[in-house]
Amino acid sequence: MKPVIAVIGEGVLADIVARELEQELGSACRVVRLGQPNEAGLGEAALALVLHDAWQPSIHAQAEQTFQASGIPWLRAFATFGEAVIGPLVRAGVQGCSVCADLRFLMAGSNRPEMHMLHERLAEHGGKPRDPWASVAGLRQTAQLLLEEVQRLLSGQPSRLEGRMLLVDLKSLRTSRHAFLPNPLCPVCSSLPEDSASAARIELKASPKLSPDSFRTRSMEELKPVLARDYLDFRTGFLNGKMTDLTSPFADVSVNLPLMIGDEGTAGRTHTYTDSLQTAILEGLERYCGLSPRGKRSAVHDSYSRLADYALNPLAAGVHAREHYAMTNFPYKPFDPDASLDWVWGYSLVQERSILVPELLAYYSLGFGSGYVYETSNGCALGGSLVEAIFHGIMEVVERDSFLMTWYAQLRLPRLDCRSADDQELQLLIDRMETVTGFDLHVFNSTMEHGIPSLWAIAKNRKPRGMNLICAAGAHLDPVKALKSAIYELAGMALSMDEKFESSKDVSLRMLRDPYLVQSMEHHSMLYGLPQAEERLHFLLENRSRTQTFGEAFKPHPRHTDLTEDLQGIVASFQRLGLDIIVVNQTTPELQRNGLHCVKVLIPGMLPMTFGHHLTRLTGLERVLRVPQQLGYTKKPLTLKQLNPHPHPFP
Repeated sequence: MKPVIAVIGEGVLADIVARELEQELGSACRVVRLGQPNEAGLGEAALALVLHDAWQPSIHAQAEQTFQASGIPWLRAFATFGEAVIGPLVRAGVQGCSVCADLRFLMAGSNRPEMHMLHERLAEHGGKPRDPWASVAGLRQTAQLLLEEVQRLLSGQPSRLEGRMLLVDLKSLRTSRHAFLPNPLCPVCSSLPEDSASAARIELKASPKLSPDSFRTRSMEELKPVLARDYLDFRTGFLNGKMTDLTSPFADVSVNLPLMIGDEGTAGRTHTYTDSLQTAILEGLERYCGLSPRGKRSAVHDSYSRLADYALNPLAAGVHAREHYAMTNFPYKPFDPDASLDWVWGYSLVQERSILVPELLAYYSLGFGSGYVYETSNGCALGGSLVEAIFHGIMEVVERDSFLMTWYAQLRLPRLDCRSADDQELQLLIDRMETVTGFDLHVFNSTMEHGIPSLWAIAKNRKPRGMNLICAAGAHLDPVKALKSAIYELAGMALSMDEKFESSKDVSLRMLRDPYLVQSMEHHSMLYGLPQAEERLHFLLENRSRTQTFGEAFKPHPRHTDLTEDLQGIVASFQRLGLDIIVVNQTTPELQRNGLHCVKVLIPGMLPMTFGHHLTRLTGLERVLRVPQQLGYTKKPLTLKQLNPHPHPFP
């Protein structure tokens, strides 16, 4: 018996395809014409083709419902804004449906808010019967490409449109094929597991390093074949663009993470543009995972007062000052232990138990309010293993905490002699940065009571124009790696920010007079581009205490072959200090396909990085008052009134 192909739709495209199917493939199949996906007559169709001369989201939604229930695979094609879209091929029970494809397609576009509104309007009211740019020649080309795919399916060959779409320019007939990843939150084809205490448990399994001097468990060479292929596509990728900076001292590549509220850029800086692209993609994946839960369904909504026995006390992670909550139009409300919150399960490495964490602490809030506190991507990290992700998440928390501790307590840190480090690559990095950018490098030892090597780096401009000072930080068990990271950060900003600073110097001057005008991440950097702001850093720059060599400042760290041993040592050290390490697994299905992991690390008591002076979080974090004395910087504990009142200079 011949397989039945149902051609559903009205218009030129549907007519051409139905006619050509009967003429060219009539001996291999039987064609049935229908007007709607839910019409009687589908019967035992082996394949359904949903074809229109314009975009019809409501009919595609109807097709998903019908064919998911009946188990019939289906393929769509339609014209929209001078372009024909073919695909994807959708199979019942297989992730990657037309709803997923539309989401990726819309999000990758530059006019995504407008297209989303159009999609919603078309879904509710229907659209025009034919796209104005849908020429007969273009629709014929679209029909021919569609027929080739049907022929492949009838002959038993693998489809080229599962998880992919063909886009045809209806004027030039230029065709391109684009892959997309299933949306883990798709209401049609996705089924996320429910978040639970048992699923949050972490067992620190062996995680062999690439080498004893490495702190990574998978090489970039291993990941190169999949990163751009799976995650970067300018039409359907959730990373949808890349830019190469040819002025930076090092190979600098950024990629774009499109969000409905705008674009978020992530950068990679290495010695080669190929490696920098891979690093930027990984950074983009990390940022994507940190935005909201996409790997599990949150299941706990209750008050802290009812959950206190197995939940993190939200105040232990620091909140905003009382006077800030009282400000007009402040976007957050004071914490209420009796108010219901959304919670996610994390795992305490110190207590070795699952623990509930407020969802707004576990994910990046983007500073738009809702809830009791502002949280950034601080502590989010991606790795080739879960242990690797946790290790680097801890390093980021430590880096930012050491920076902020230094700033608020105005610690007179010892200088570091960078030339004393026995590492040729580091010396070449310093020489190149200083020569190309015209900035001098000043480095200080900001290691806190935990002993993890931490650095504060300042680039000081020698040129008459541009940013005067730029600050960065680094933390790592290997202090040389920490410094290299800070140098890459400084070099990436040194030239790119000069022109922007010069064109907006009046804004920086106003921020100098009014700290509450510092509202964004960029503002923190721009403020300290002013020579007039340099005196706020004199506690470092004018410090004439003895300079330390790397050998004097840092004890050699143990050379382990397994990263888990390094992590276990850190956990034991923090436990002795009374500090907990809580890990929330943010890994999404998009990362799981390639064995990648993403986590959010919270260390209650450490200072969280915030951007916007009004969003500073110090209340409840008494450690900033006692550690300076513990380390010998002050003779007695500090008071809140003694803390630095100015916006921090972290970029």
